Amino acid sequence: MTRIIAIHQPNFFPWLGYFDKIRRADIFIFLDDSQYQKTGGNWSNRVKLLINNEARWLTAPVERSFNGMRNINEMVFSSREEWRSKTLKTLLFAYRGAPFFDETYSIIEPLVKNPQDNVAEYNIYAIKALVSALGYSTNSLICSSDLPTSSFATERLVELIRHVSGTGYLCGGGASNYQEDEIFERVGIKLTYQNFLHPTYSQFGNKEFFAGLSIVDALMNLGFNGVQQLLQNNGE
Repeated sequence: MTRIIAIHQPNFFPWLGYFDKIRRADIFIFLDDSQYQKTGGNWSNRVKLLINNEARWLTAPVERSFNGMRNINEMVFSSREEWRSKTLKTLLFAYRGAPFFDETYSIIEPLVKNPQDNVAEYNIYAIKALVSALGYSTNSLICSSDLPTSSFATERLVELIRHVSGTGYLCGGGASNYQEDEIFERVGIKLTYQNFLHPTYSQFGNKEFFAGLSIVDALMNLGFNGVQQLLQNNGE
């Protein structure tokens, strides 16, 4: 039987496809010691929500005043802005009337308020809490920084997979732009592309469906049981 491994950076309240990957993997590795993209947008500290009938960015500002390169697990959120309270106000404004607002907000509020300033640790804590609330085990979620490696790029992914005795690798659709697929085949690791087909659902106050939003949107509209069923049905 194939032991499926998935690897992904720890994102900020990520989309449904992220949790689908966790659900389908035997082991999910947070790539917490990968390089942070200093310029431009980064999924480690921003995500989209449905606000005023538009998909808009929700951003948690990070400290960028550093020279050279830093990994995600070396990044910290900005101490100059009250982004946590702003985030909660945005959620209240956008979703207060949603069908599962109370259920979802009761879980999300303490996650947003988490005083942890390290970006990777903050995101991993939130993701694990959401995974648990969805009824999945968090025992299979580990960090790449806890697995010593000496290689880079695709070779490092292979090394991480071997660390946890993986025989298969589940990767996202965008991986074809940077990884060398033939390396997996050469070492006997079965490569599978996730090819996540985004399910649709009724979004509060909107006729047009917006895909690719934070899982928070789906939770507000469907609740935790509804999202769990949505992910399960999407994989069948």
